[in-house]
Amino acid sequence: MKYHIIVFLLVCAQLSAQNLTGTVTNEAGKPLENVNIYNHTSGKHTHTNAKGVFNLPGVKLRDSIAFSRLGFSTLTRSVDASWLNAPIQIALIESSTSLDQVVLTSEVNSLSQVVAVDLRLNPVKSSQEILRKVPGLFIGQHAGGGKAEQIFLRGFDVDHGTDVAISVDGMPVNMVSHAHGQGYADLHFVIPETIENIDFGKGAYYADKGNFNTAGYVDLRLKESLDASSISLEAGQFNTSRLTGMFNLTDDDRHSAYVASEMYLTDGPFDSPQNFNRFNVLGRYTYTNLNADKITLTASHFQSKWDASGQIPQRTVDQGLIGRFGAIDYTEGGQTSRTNLSLQHLKNLEHDAVLKTNAYVSHYDFELYSNFTFFLEDPVNGDQIKQQEDRFLAGLQSVYSRHYLPLGEGTFNYDAGVGFRYDNVDEVSLSRTLNRQTILERLALGDVDELNAFGFINTEFKTGKFSFKPAVRLDYFKFDYYNKLTETYDNQSESKVAFSPKFNTIFSASKNWQLFLKTGIGFHSNDSRVVVANNGEEILPAAYNLDLGTLVKPIDRLALNATLWTLFLDQEFVYVGDAGIVEPSGKTRRMGLEVGARYQVLDWLYLYSDANYTYARSTEEPEGQDYIPLAPKFTSAGGLSVDNLSGFSGSLGYRWLGDRAANEDNSIVAEGYFVTDFNLNYSIKNWTLGIIVENLFDVDWNETQFATESRLFNEPAPVEEIHFTPGTPFYLRGKLTYTF
Repeated sequence: MKYHIIVFLLVCAQLSAQNLTGTVTNEAGKPLENVNIYNHTSGKHTHTNAKGVFNLPGVKLRDSIAFSRLGFSTLTRSVDASWLNAPIQIALIESSTSLDQVVLTSEVNSLSQVVAVDLRLNPVKSSQEILRKVPGLFIGQHAGGGKAEQIFLRGFDVDHGTDVAISVDGMPVNMVSHAHGQGYADLHFVIPETIENIDFGKGAYYADKGNFNTAGYVDLRLKESLDASSISLEAGQFNTSRLTGMFNLTDDDRHSAYVASEMYLTDGPFDSPQNFNRFNVLGRYTYTNLNADKITLTASHFQSKWDASGQIPQRTVDQGLIGRFGAIDYTEGGQTSRTNLSLQHLKNLEHDAVLKTNAYVSHYDFELYSNFTFFLEDPVNGDQIKQQEDRFLAGLQSVYSRHYLPLGEGTFNYDAGVGFRYDNVDEVSLSRTLNRQTILERLALGDVDELNAFGFINTEFKTGKFSFKPAVRLDYFKFDYYNKLTETYDNQSESKVAFSPKFNTIFSASKNWQLFLKTGIGFHSNDSRVVVANNGEEILPAAYNLDLGTLVKPIDRLALNATLWTLFLDQEFVYVGDAGIVEPSGKTRRMGLEVGARYQVLDWLYLYSDANYTYARSTEEPEGQDYIPLAPKFTSAGGLSVDNLSGFSGSLGYRWLGDRAANEDNSIVAEGYFVTDFNLNYSIKNWTLGIIVENLFDVDWNETQFATESRLFNEPAPVEEIHFTPGTPFYLRGKLTYTF
């Protein structure tokens, strides 16, 4: 009788819901992070953590469980009794990338997972393409290719990074209190072929992202190892050549290491050659102990030098004084370098907890010569300026993660982090110069020391089909500026605290449909020179964000997204690096609609498109005078990709930026553009031959535009009008790659 009771209790236990636990790896046994585990029977889901471990609650005998991750074949199994008695081991097999591998998990940045298919099927081919992979993000280059790109996102003219937090494996790219402009983000130290994934999110909904995360963030994830070594040579119009080497040093169960390097030369399409050169080298080593630690050490160096034609006035082209690719001041240009060392450590702890630590140091030099107004200020020598700095940057962030804690009928996850960033900027300066040789006048010169210490906690409560994600972040800033232009010692300092709460709700109706409501407050800091000039008041302007949207896969190979959003930005004071002055910008509001679609038509054919509309206005100016200069109104990008079709692969893509106001009353308009790019590759054995064409239809377009008041030499009066940098004309390059 006792025996029958025991058997009966065991059967009941197997029929009742239990937790399914285990580890997911690749075929080589390495843990896979962010594998989605979905219960087709109950609709419950979870994903693996950094060491490949998962915990799926509410599992019963004979439930159908799917394991999926981008780049791997989806594995579906029925639960048997052995799965409920002990942790299981699952190995996924690598396969070609397909949209049906994407499951809509309850992550705040779920769109980033969908868009990852774009990158896998159409890899980045140049440093200029990196940020363009983010839907709705547009860039513009206007200084000979060496200067950081101008960024547009969610109705922001972000300049070079004021409202988008950009990082590489957690190491910040944005520079605080930069000689040229706050948030300056130069990504040219990244070799495109080393990018594994681009993690991004729009809005200020991410507690682990702090300064500059108002319109969104972008975090590039670099490869830990290479599939194979390769050498590639690229050559094309405008005296362009690029040599890239990717060398796999070792790759076994515990150790992986590789070295990558790049040399890039071009004169560009301009009448005055750019004489552009850029050199990059990167080395990366990873040690993995499957049961304890993973350590990744990365070292890189970048340097670049160039000449530039700058922005030219429209009237000079209309009057035939110069062509579209001409210049007024041929002596613009600059040079910059950056050396980085970073260490990432993942420590596996008890109870499936994980401690992630990221530390970095960086040395950065910058020197830029520009002339925006020509002879407006100085009719004899001209208005050339020099901006320069020498920077040391260091920081650390540690995050403790504990997931799958039982809470009632659901689970509780949390990530708690602390860290700091320290910038020591010496000789940050602005000077009036002549022909890059003579300093006529120093307008600003000083040293900046800036500390940002922070702590945050992300939490997640999962119950049924709902995920509630309250989070909070606290930032402390210490600003110090030593002004070297005063006769007496002049050192000023201020401190400030920013409190940034977030609350996000996700309803996962099924594995193929989710609805979300995101709310949060973000901020960006101001230049230290603004902080001390304004006595520490209104120097951490807050951004109040709200998103309401949906992601849906009506069929396995079609993904659609739509979002309504709004963003309100507080009053702030801005340091204008080109003039050495402080200007108020006032309160602004932005509202927008974003839609997107991705369709895997066939195994080898993939279509994608995104469109964005934004209404952006100042809230403190009268109607008709409240336009935000250069705020994008309509943008769209998309195309098609072909992958592994009888050895062929390639893409055809477009970028469409609509007309937008160039000044506050819209009396000067920055004209939009529609540009098409094309690339085609053919692979046979170890060789790949590629063709890259930018601006396939050779349209005239302006990459950057500004409403600027300027005066030409001997011109009787200044004129305010569009000054522009022409976009690249038809630009053909060939590429040959050998893999070994």
